[in-house]
Amino acid sequence: MIERKFTIAEILLIAGTRVALGAGIGLLLASQLNNDQRKAAGLALALVGGLTTIPLALGVISKRSAEEIRHAA
Repeated sequence: MIERKFTIAEILLIAGTRVALGAGIGLLLASQLNNDQRKAAGLALALVGGLTTIPLALGVISKRSAEEIRHAA
């Protein structure tokens, strides 16, 4: 199993993108706002959440594990 260490800031950033994506999808599916407001807010949040996830995911994948760092030293 690969073990990676994250800072609190990285964890909060990842969680924040998940919240934005989820809120955007929720707004797209909800009926509390009128259609134009709902679609605009939902699409904006979904796009922000989705687009910010890509660089974070690449950073997580490329982050060296603690074991790799020990073997390299």
